[in-house]
Amino acid sequence: MIIPSIDLQDGNAVQLIGGEEKALDAGDPRPLAELYGRVGDIAVIDLDKALGTGNNAATVRDLVRITPCRVGGGIRDIETAIAWLDAGATKIILGTAAKPEILRQLPPERVIVALDARHGEVVVEGWQKSTGRGVIERIDELKELADNFMVTFVEREGRLGGTDLEFAKQIKDAAGKAGVTIAGGVTSPEEIASLDQIGCDAQIGMALYTGRLGLAEAFAAPLKTDRPDRLWPTVVTDERGVALGLCYSDMESLKTALERGIGVYHSRSRGLWIKGESSGATQDLISVAVDCDRDCLRFTVRQANPGFCHLSTRTCWGEDQGLSQLIRRLEQRRLAAPAGSYTARLFNDSQLLGAKLCEEADELAAASDRDHVIHEAADVLFFTLTTLAANGIGLDEVEAVLDQRALKVTRRD
Repeated sequence: MIIPSIDLQDGNAVQLIGGEEKALDAGDPRPLAELYGRVGDIAVIDLDKALGTGNNAATVRDLVRITPCRVGGGIRDIETAIAWLDAGATKIILGTAAKPEILRQLPPERVIVALDARHGEVVVEGWQKSTGRGVIERIDELKELADNFMVTFVEREGRLGGTDLEFAKQIKDAAGKAGVTIAGGVTSPEEIASLDQIGCDAQIGMALYTGRLGLAEAFAAPLKTDRPDRLWPTVVTDERGVALGLCYSDMESLKTALERGIGVYHSRSRGLWIKGESSGATQDLISVAVDCDRDCLRFTVRQANPGFCHLSTRTCWGEDQGLSQLIRRLEQRRLAAPAGSYTARLFNDSQLLGAKLCEEADELAAASDRDHVIHEAADVLFFTLTTLAANGIGLDEVEAVLDQRALKVTRRD
């Protein structure tokens, strides 16, 4: 698959040719992060930090909050590596710091070893210094300590001249079970598909920035279908992962969805279908993912009322259940509760709501037998979700914080 890349200099998104000549300045990277983040992780590289000319730490932190990011550039010690993992980077990218004594102290599934290569020779310090070591040699030395390698073909970086598929295959063979990402020169869907077939992701910068390669075309390159109409089945879920229904996508609908950030599909009877355009049941697109077989898409959306189904239910299988249903029911009650009712008082009297939450939490803490714990936990969850609804906060926002905390490496004693 693809990993869109954002390289940073002086707070802006840039692209360099061969790691030296600035060919493009795309300005504020935040809109790019919002767009590129719709297709998964993005790579954020602090070129100033890598070159020792400054840093873009504040900007990187903003991007990490916007979308899942692999963070690299000038991470040369264990303290900095752990700090970025604690800050929410899905993975960190280590170059010169990819030494056994450092790698052993980090969770391997969160570390990418970056091997920047000029004509097969590893270069360091912002691509300025040759090491005399070959890429394959370094992979052989480190593959027992790392789960992922990113190899940049420096001589091809930013030149839009295509990548080296044969060398990429040699790299993947050397890496074995470890993941491999190839950067430098990738410019066509065919190259992305070829890299995917040999087990490599494609990291792309210049081709996306210049429009040489469209985001939808790049993302869809490895997709396949056995349908005569060539459509891709598309499972639609809400932000909590609850399935809302099944649709179909083609290149036109995928491109429109990614560009506009909304739910757009291909209707087999009407063609391009913008969900909710006539009914009002619109969707904000959060992300698009592809399954392991490359023949099915998942759209994660924020669904507006009354719901996804044409029968005005939340899902095509009826109303959903559990916490998702409860928080929507509480939101409806907040808007419709008669003045002076207990429900209205709960939403409008923070002291009353706070007292109930503390009371139920105490009862849960004191519960011992199984049924008692279950019922008291239900009460705590009810009043917790009531507090969220009273403050206009979605449960998915809380879950996002929990996911972010799970990325921390540093734990309390």
